[in-house]
Amino acid sequence: MNSKLRSTLAAVGVAASLGIGTTAQSADQVNVAFFLEWATPNLLAKVDGSYDKSMGVDVNWVDFTTGTAMTEAMLAGDIDISYSQGLAPFVTAIQQGAPLKMVGIAVVYEANDCFVRNGLGIDHTNASELEGKTVAVPLNTMADFAFRKYMDHLNVDIGTMQIVDQAPPDGAKSLADGVVDMACVFGGVATAASREVGVQIMSKEQKVEAGIGSFDVISVTEKFATEEPELLRAFLEATEEANKAFRGTDAEFKKIASASGMDPQTTMSQMADFIFPSTKEQIDQYFSKDGIAAAAAASLGLVFSGDSDGMMIAKTIDGSFLQ
Repeated sequence: MNSKLRSTLAAVGVAASLGIGTTAQSADQVNVAFFLEWATPNLLAKVDGSYDKSMGVDVNWVDFTTGTAMTEAMLAGDIDISYSQGLAPFVTAIQQGAPLKMVGIAVVYEANDCFVRNGLGIDHTNASELEGKTVAVPLNTMADFAFRKYMDHLNVDIGTMQIVDQAPPDGAKSLADGVVDMACVFGGVATAASREVGVQIMSKEQKVEAGIGSFDVISVTEKFATEEPELLRAFLEATEEANKAFRGTDAEFKKIASASGMDPQTTMSQMADFIFPSTKEQIDQYFSKDGIAAAAAASLGLVFSGDSDGMMIAKTIDGSFLQ
């Protein structure tokens, strides 16, 4: 377990045993985590204040570089809602006892890419040559999940590799500097930078054929879900409205680019592969009995721990706030 996360979980347990709340939730403010370099329609609603109007409170948006950092902030009481947290860091947090819930699906997308440094001459045809090499991976994220899936599909023994835990911007830099042989990243800027100095280990078509894909979730603390269910429903409704209102105009892409810290062209390219499921699609396909959310989460639990506790994970998946 991440040492910082272990300490935070311990603090949460002590506070719970003493009957002390771990957040200073105010009725007039909600703290929401999000990613820069991750272009989603709801950034338009963030910028124009639609969330504040719909929820009737001040919405404070805080950017993070990884989903594991989002988890730590939620456990520390600094964040109430995490928008587009990777399924992998969510599942890892649940396995470690974090009091969180999955309440929505933010975006469905092509699996994050791993780039092999140019000049090594390694691609999917001779991927076994990655054994013994060094790879930068943001551990317990969807990029980590993709890395493990790629290596398994290509019959590469990751036990022989030196894995360096680095956030995507750092991994991209390490790849460019020749410090690592491969970097697994996410985010428009980090992906573009990695593509300039490396080649994808698996193409889009190969990923589709192998059935390797990803989706991010909307997660909340159990405390917030219990104490502020109407604010949570209002957040989900505002997100749905933002997704429905998005038309893909040049003006919209320009605003989203500015809000996400990217240029319009990178934003358009990234969003071309994004799917934002409607509330009905989330309820019918992801949160239904034996739906995608529980099945994918259980699969991730197996990948990261080798022992998936489906029942434990299923209890944290709650689509009721979408209804």
